[in-house]
Amino acid sequence: MRTHLIALAFVLTVATAAAQTAPPPVVAPIPASVQANVERLQKAALGSDLAYDIVEGLTTEIGPRLAGSDAEARARAWAVAMLRRNGFQNVRIEPFTIPYWERKVERATVITPNGRQNLVVVALGGSPATPAAGVEAEVARFASIAALNDAAPGGVRGKIVFIDETTIRTQDGAGYGAGVAKRGQCGMAAYAKGAVACIIRSVGTHSHRFAHQGGSTTPRPAPATPSAAVSPPDADQLTRLLARGAVRVKLEIAVETREIAQSGNVVGEIVGRERPEEIIVIGGHLDSWDQGTGAIDDGAGVAITTAAAKLVRDLPRRPRRTIRVVLFGAEETGIHGGTAYARQHASELDKHIVAAESDFGAREIYRMRSRFGEGALPYASAIQRALAPLRINAGDNTANGGPDVGPLRPLGVPMVELSQNGWDYFDYHHTPDDTLDKIDRAELRQNVAAYATFIYLAAEMDWDFRKPADTPAPAAR
Repeated sequence: MRTHLIALAFVLTVATAAAQTAPPPVVAPIPASVQANVERLQKAALGSDLAYDIVEGLTTEIGPRLAGSDAEARARAWAVAMLRRNGFQNVRIEPFTIPYWERKVERATVITPNGRQNLVVVALGGSPATPAAGVEAEVARFASIAALNDAAPGGVRGKIVFIDETTIRTQDGAGYGAGVAKRGQCGMAAYAKGAVACIIRSVGTHSHRFAHQGGSTTPRPAPATPSAAVSPPDADQLTRLLARGAVRVKLEIAVETREIAQSGNVVGEIVGRERPEEIIVIGGHLDSWDQGTGAIDDGAGVAITTAAAKLVRDLPRRPRRTIRVVLFGAEETGIHGGTAYARQHASELDKHIVAAESDFGAREIYRMRSRFGEGALPYASAIQRALAPLRINAGDNTANGGPDVGPLRPLGVPMVELSQNGWDYFDYHHTPDDTLDKIDRAELRQNVAAYATFIYLAAEMDWDFRKPADTPAPAAR
């Protein structure tokens, strides 16, 4: 035992000495004049309700904005007027087309010996319709999509599959990423097993009696069954009924589809004073699902990034590089806006300095992550240090950036992620509860302050976020 203690003491001594002698993290310097503008921006953001006014206008004047719908078109016109009113330059719509899907009817009923019980359901985006009279079949319950994939087809054929998998509540949304697999795969997996329909426990963290919307398949997918999400209390009820014996459910879904519908990205810029061709991209997505008004998903992101850019525009001098705000279309039904942007701007992506997106609600930002070249990590540390007064912690160098800027990441565009507290985000998003009252003005201001700080530094400083690790000089011979 004494030998072990001596060895442990030696290890601790070495570790302590290493910690004392290790060089501190390298942080790129920020000139005093730039730092003064950072402080000015943060003060202005924390005293401004511009972001709240923007999201209030979008959700009140337009309301829900289903991708490809007339409402989304009205939202684009609204966004163009809003950006021009706030002094943005080169305001435009960059159009693209998408397949269109809209739910018209969704009903589910449990048929028991003691009578019928209605379930609260919502058709999943892209779901095929049932026959006009609906489908009625015995329910086969599975604890996860993996369990369904492992099931023998004989036990599922002709039945309605029910995937009863709970979404885990986390701050960073990791539980949603794991839980959403059943939503995206259930229709195709059920079809492959010979089932007639698929219903899933809502991919949300709430316990309210409403269903959580979201995409399952697209209007032109591999074959899939009609698919719907059921509210968490109804999922519990269905599980209790199944514990008592066989259960039959009748599911009715009617949808409208079109091969081609119009969508588009709305773009506005603050043109750089010295390097206008070098671009910082920020934004959120303009469309939403249609049960709520799309306040936190993603009216808040539209408002946060627009208001932050407006504050930078209002500085006495524009930054060196261009800040481009992109309000993406048709994100909810397949990241169509982000994909279109990457395709339409492929020739200038080498001039895209960095990209970030706000698409995780409006709660306080608690962390900044980057995805930079190894040689650019001192720049990440400098931005993180500038964000510290806003109670934002330093993160790692594995940022994803966001759904719509995601297509830029594999093409080499550096990413920043300003992580919002998502602890209760999935209580609301994709539900009828996604409404303006869920937004806290003070937290929204902190988001704006964070984005204004980041984009100003990225646009003003001569930083190359792609910079590789420094290569040591070759040894002399």
